[in-house]
Amino acid sequence: MDEKKIMLSGIKPSGDLTLGSYLGAIRNWAARAEEFDCYYFMADMHAITVRQDPAALRRRTLAQLAQYIACGLDPEKNTLFIQSHVHQHAELGWVLNCYAMFGELSRMTQFKDKSQKNADNINGGLFTYPCLMAADILLYQPDFVPVGEDQKQHVELTRNIVQRFNGIYGEVFKMPEPYIPKVGARIMSLTNPAAKMSKSENDDTGRVTLMDAPEVIMKQFKRAVTDSDTERCVRYDPEHKPGVANLMTIYSVITGKSYAEIEREFDGLGYGKFKPAVGEVVIDLLRPIQEQTRRILEDKAYLESVYRAGAEKASRVAEKTLRKVYRKVGFVAAK
Repeated sequence: MDEKKIMLSGIKPSGDLTLGSYLGAIRNWAARAEEFDCYYFMADMHAITVRQDPAALRRRTLAQLAQYIACGLDPEKNTLFIQSHVHQHAELGWVLNCYAMFGELSRMTQFKDKSQKNADNINGGLFTYPCLMAADILLYQPDFVPVGEDQKQHVELTRNIVQRFNGIYGEVFKMPEPYIPKVGARIMSLTNPAAKMSKSENDDTGRVTLMDAPEVIMKQFKRAVTDSDTERCVRYDPEHKPGVANLMTIYSVITGKSYAEIEREFDGLGYGKFKPAVGEVVIDLLRPIQEQTRRILEDKAYLESVYRAGAEKASRVAEKTLRKVYRKVGFVAAK
């Protein structure tokens, strides 16, 4: 039997997971385990490039792990771990700092964006974190890295580092290929349909998180932006009615109904009926995930066993790569 190809993905616990994250990506991840050997980590080391409340960061890290499991990521089939529990990430990150060029890092769009948003805290980690991201990837010698639009540049930098390092020392790292996930739903903000639904804590008016109470979810959908159409008809027209189109996308993904069926279902009923209907299907969708997440978070021993086992496996794999790198660059072996 052929060995499964390796896939790796990490998400920062810098905000609560949203409905957009779930419908657009996470709900499709469970099926990947049949095809790939998957590693998923909570990227807490990346989160601190922006100042975090320590207690909130710990809470979100564990909550995110619990939610992943509740969303279908079986720890028996996937390697789930917390980034800071695997010390090899930081160690390889430093080595790769020495093989990434200043000019390359200066051109990273996210560094420019985050520097503008955090002008009082433009720290070295913010500048060099693409090297840590490269280490995250290369430690596990993955075949594929799922890539969103905002991370393509970082994967390209990783590939540049691989080419440079391998050019000097031989075939040390496997060249990772970007993995374009099957097209999931692109869920936009409920208050600004021109922007993606964000997990940023500063943008809570246009988002629904996986753990929002039913009354909060309903409130968010009732005040969702629609349009100034005097007919107030439910019609899929992303260009002229982006808010309505976004709500229809959510309703379609959850119910499996086509846009034509949704238009017929709400023909003549207006937005006053449509928006609460979308809220209801979202509440029903999230209820079992919320219940399972709470059960997992209450069972601290189980959750700890998951992230300990995940870190142990990840460390074993990562150490093989790190030892090879240390030997290649000329470090004296510790033992």
